[in-house]
Amino acid sequence: MKIRHCALSLVGEPIMYPHINELIDLLHSKQISSFLVTNAQFPHEIRSLEPVTQLYVSVDAATKESLKKIDRPLFRDFWERFLDSLRALKDKGQRTVYRLTLVKGYNTEEIEQYAKLVELGDPDFIEVKGVTYCGDSSASHLTMANVPWHEEVVTFVQLLCDRLPQYDLACEHEHSNCILLAHNKFRVDGKWHTWIDYERFHELVTRHKATSGVETFTSLDYMAVTPDWAVLGSNERGFDPSDTRWYRKATAKKNLSGC
Repeated sequence: MKIRHCALSLVGEPIMYPHINELIDLLHSKQISSFLVTNAQFPHEIRSLEPVTQLYVSVDAATKESLKKIDRPLFRDFWERFLDSLRALKDKGQRTVYRLTLVKGYNTEEIEQYAKLVELGDPDFIEVKGVTYCGDSSASHLTMANVPWHEEVVTFVQLLCDRLPQYDLACEHEHSNCILLAHNKFRVDGKWHTWIDYERFHELVTRHKATSGVETFTSLDYMAVTPDWAVLGSNERGFDPSDTRWYRKATAKKNLSGC
């Protein structure tokens, strides 16, 4: 089995690793794509980061008060760090994504404030997802009541999109309770190009490295056409029809291919 993709996320803050750029170079030298997620507290590290296939910034709230409540940040100047991280994102040439996690009762009413934050970082994409309940924990007071229904996520994204004329609703994955807003520059000849041409990315990043950064490239240089089943409004609602979903109820299995 050949490894093709690497997600630098979930445990800790990957951008704090002092050799993160060397690690990214190593991945790319082996034709492995790089997806890095940061919590928007290290603007200097974002600016000095080598090109990655896709750079996510977690935008967990849109106001200082709610960000403190949700993320429980370590730094006293967490809000200033947060805003500066979003500004740093604007200068990155490759694919950038705001990742918004909606928590009912915490941040689902901050639509106007979220729209202002989008203007700061001008991301290529805005991924909006309902929070996933992971069970009772002493570290969290969340319950199933804080998990928005998919229709509530869709409504939130529609209201946000109304305030962002340069973006539009592009993709949906109903099972993940997730909607993707894309910058209109990714709609070419009436078709969305939100997917990634990985071979093209590796060609571009190799030339970038060989020229010591003189030869640059942007997210538009390695975009790929979005398949119809992934586009918002499709009958599949984001499910790849070539996949097979299995439901288990008691001991019975039900095959719902392409649903």
